[in-house]
This record gives sequence, structure tokens and C-alpha cells, in this order.
Amino acid sequence: MEWLKAPEKHFPPHKTLQHFNDGVCVTYIQEKAGLSQSTISTYLTNMEKCGLLIMTKHGKWSYFKRNDRLIQQYTKFLL
Repeated sequence: MEWLKAPEKHFPPHKTLQHFNDGVCVTYIQEKAGLSQSTISTYLTNMEKCGLLIMTKHGKWSYFKRNDRLIQQYTKFLL
């Protein structure tokens, strides 16, 4: 989640999209984390299901970004 807060600092530029508007490609997240593709996919899918992440598909590639609106609402709720 911290990496996705400022993706331009933590990930290389996307070759096809040239921006991070739709999030970070799962491949980059998996490479940076050093975990298996199936493990990363499980984590990201679970975070998306509970609303913490937003997924966007471009062809066969999945991109994830933080759902900052929900994260802020949850933080306010906790306080």
C-alpha cells in the first residue's frame, strides 16, 4: 500500500501507458515484492474485494491503485 501511495517513486515508468493514472501493473508489484505471482495476485485481489484497491484492466494486464477516498473515510472512522 505504501508503494502505491507514490508509484512514480517506487516503480519504473510503464512502457505502454506512460502514466500511473490507472495504477501499477501487477508485474511491477510482484517483481518489487519478490513474491510469487500467485501470492501477489491473492493479496491484491483480497485488497480490491474489500475496497482498498481499484483494479483497471488494459488488455491482459491488470493495474492497481489505492482507493484513497475509502482509506481516508476508514481513517476518520477510526479516530
